[in-house]
Amino acid sequence: MTAPLAVRGLQVVIEGHRLLDGVDLSVDAGGWLCVVGPNGAGKTTLLRALAGLVRPAAGSIEVGGASLDGLPRRRRAALLALMPQEPVLPPATRVRDYVLLGRTPHLSRFAGEQPHDLAVAHRALEQLDALGLAERELGGLSGGERKRVVMARVLAQEAAVLLLDEPTAALDPGHQLEVLELVDQLRHAHGLTVVSTMHELTLAGQFADRLVLLDGGRVVVAGTADEVLRDEHLARHYGTAVRVVEADGVRLVVALRSPRVTKPEQFEQGDAPVSDLSNRSG
Repeated sequence: MTAPLAVRGLQVVIEGHRLLDGVDLSVDAGGWLCVVGPNGAGKTTLLRALAGLVRPAAGSIEVGGASLDGLPRRRRAALLALMPQEPVLPPATRVRDYVLLGRTPHLSRFAGEQPHDLAVAHRALEQLDALGLAERELGGLSGGERKRVVMARVLAQEAAVLLLDEPTAALDPGHQLEVLELVDQLRHAHGLTVVSTMHELTLAGQFADRLVLLDGGRVVVAGTADEVLRDEHLARHYGTAVRVVEADGVRLVVALRSPRVTKPEQFEQGDAPVSDLSNRSG
């Protein structure tokens, strides 16, 4: 199941706008690459292009040394499984049925699920400690439970490469760590190759083997956490003051608030700071 991923000169142009511009990246078999960058950098577009959901104008994508060029979407989905940031979760659908949708790339067009497919879905739920949710409806799940179920569907695809778009979005710190630890365990247990996008830079540096900083649709920095998570890189491309400090061997990324000083002479005579205005009568 283990397979490396190689991307060369990937471009995506939609309605005249170049969303990805000559992206090169590679991930070793069983490795974890995390794509970071400011909003609008092209992170989600990159994952969707890898999954074949947007058509690149140029470039090549290889999995396990084999080109994906011209590969039907169904066969492509058997190689790369995408976990979108905001998946469609029909509220009345049972968890078991939703996870079984992950088997779609492996089924012939008019065939239903076979015992093997049911076993794969069962195993995916079991690996994610979600068997107890199997008969529940998606609409009744908590945020953390939904993440587990979506991940189970992705695992049920049995793809060599997992594409995870903001897997920790909308989760509290405890559940963020829980999800990322789970991904790390699964990739080591099954030899999965992982490409994720993340806004939480401190967590990205702890879990990914390598990072790519994307800005304006281009790779501007690539390397280890020590090489990418630097004050000068983050300040330049995120447009804000950033301090990277190390504690217990972990690089902590902290955005710094600009100092704001209110001087008395800024107020005209008779004016008052906003915090005092609410105390005035009438």
